[in-house]
Amino acid sequence: MIYVAPEILERVNAWLTPTFDAKTQQTIKNMIAHDPEGLEDSFYKNLAFGTGGMRGIMGVGDNRINKYTLGKNTQGISNYLKKQFPDTPCKVAIAYDCRHNSKELAQVVAQVFAANNIQVFLFSELRPTPELSFAVKHLGCQCGIVLTASHNPPEYNGYKVYWEDGGQLVPPQDEEIIAEINSLTYDAIQFEGSSDLITLIATEVDEAFAQASIKNGSFNTSAKAKENLKIVFTSLHGTSITMIPKVLEQAGYKNVFVVEEQATPDGDFPTVASPNPEEPEALEMAIKLADEKKADIVIGTDPDCDRLGIAVRNNEGKMTILNGNQAMVLMTHFLLTQWKKAGKLDGNQFVASTIVSTPMVKAIAEDFGVEYKEGLTGFKWIAKMVKDFPELDFIGGGEESFGFMVGDFVRDKDAVTATLLACEMAAQLKKTNGTLYTYLSELFEKYGNYKEALISIVKKGKKGAEEIVAMMKKLREAPFHEISGSQVIRLEDYATGTSRDLTDNSEKIIEIPRSNVLIYYTEDGSKIAARPSGTEPKIKFYMSVHCKPGTKNAEEVLQQKIKNIQQQLAVQ
Repeated sequence: MIYVAPEILERVNAWLTPTFDAKTQQTIKNMIAHDPEGLEDSFYKNLAFGTGGMRGIMGVGDNRINKYTLGKNTQGISNYLKKQFPDTPCKVAIAYDCRHNSKELAQVVAQVFAANNIQVFLFSELRPTPELSFAVKHLGCQCGIVLTASHNPPEYNGYKVYWEDGGQLVPPQDEEIIAEINSLTYDAIQFEGSSDLITLIATEVDEAFAQASIKNGSFNTSAKAKENLKIVFTSLHGTSITMIPKVLEQAGYKNVFVVEEQATPDGDFPTVASPNPEEPEALEMAIKLADEKKADIVIGTDPDCDRLGIAVRNNEGKMTILNGNQAMVLMTHFLLTQWKKAGKLDGNQFVASTIVSTPMVKAIAEDFGVEYKEGLTGFKWIAKMVKDFPELDFIGGGEESFGFMVGDFVRDKDAVTATLLACEMAAQLKKTNGTLYTYLSELFEKYGNYKEALISIVKKGKKGAEEIVAMMKKLREAPFHEISGSQVIRLEDYATGTSRDLTDNSEKIIEIPRSNVLIYYTEDGSKIAARPSGTEPKIKFYMSVHCKPGTKNAEEVLQQKIKNIQQQLAVQ
């Protein structure tokens, strides 16, 4: 007889009632008989909102993405909307990506909202996530939902929630909504709504979004410079194919070569091991096409089109992939330069990044005399800054994981506008025989060399989650005293909100929301952050090392530092 823990069996039995359809019940019975490990992982916890909303494997159970878990979320949000806007007829915009079941799940979500007498604007076909953020404000909605699991493997899907400002949920709203959801039972879900309350969006929002993207991402690049730039673009089987080629064409870029083998949306992502532009292999086909076409720049986006990877020619003419920190540094410096040229820097602007991203952005902002703000991982925190400081103009902001946001017309990372911005930089630089690679080298000469690296350790399932907890516990209770031969001088624990100076053991409060993040700072300027992912079964270690301008063999020095840190972390 197969043993199932009592607390899990209680959850399982709840799903074997008439509240759930016959197919779901039969699937669960088969798992009881043949897959107890899978059964445990499907029911041992409820999926929770993380840095990017709710994301998980599709299937039956409380710990899976399905019509019932998403239906319960949607019912809870419907109840919350009515409490928050008691005198307003509520409206919600819904979009979805290329993943399996995304369209069907989006329809389920739309029906639940409609059953709660909430008007729904549902995109008729897949669209980029940043367009959903834009649509929330453009259509005057109180809420927005996008069905996506970003760059996760094909078996995943997800559910991101946006509020009336176009930004993702942040505290205390997320906790309030979670409490509302958790107060419900599955039989409280209203699945059948009037179709009269659901309006399908075809192309109405596309043109407005495209024009806003061009307005925010263009910077007086001449028509000839645009014509001379050769661009290779790949959507990696995702949603960006619906918008980026159109925006580039309308902005005046004619030499755009699309990787046709990856242009068709496909939730299996058949040509890549992972549809993640953070992975160099994802851009292999695009780089091959770039060499055939003698292109200047390669751009690839993830399935929901909020992240982008960029490859450019190095000094030897070979395509080299920029990491997320490097792309962010270039975009930030370029934006600040353009604002300065236009005479728009008057002390009322800011740029933003995250606590695990490169410190170089702060150095650049300070050089321009522009305020720098820093938040937790996730673009919802940058969007919150825009909302919290309406008296300041938001220029742009990014994070190390290949996301960037230009201006505040979208309140999430936006690969559409960032793609245009990258092309504007490349076109202007080519006109003076430069490239993004030479531009980055010039910035390193001015601000000193920075180098970053990331280690992601995958720990799947219930056992993996417990191992991640144990690793973070060890890092807190037995912290490093030195890293790569350099003394640790400060330890920031965002779970407790404290920053401890290890040279004199003094402490100060960190004025930032609580999060399960530890950051070590060393005497030689290195920075190492440890953070469990909020959307994937991983623990991540972010490394940043630095050397001053004029350091001989800077790249080799920094690479050795990174190698030493990696070796030290490997034995933890």
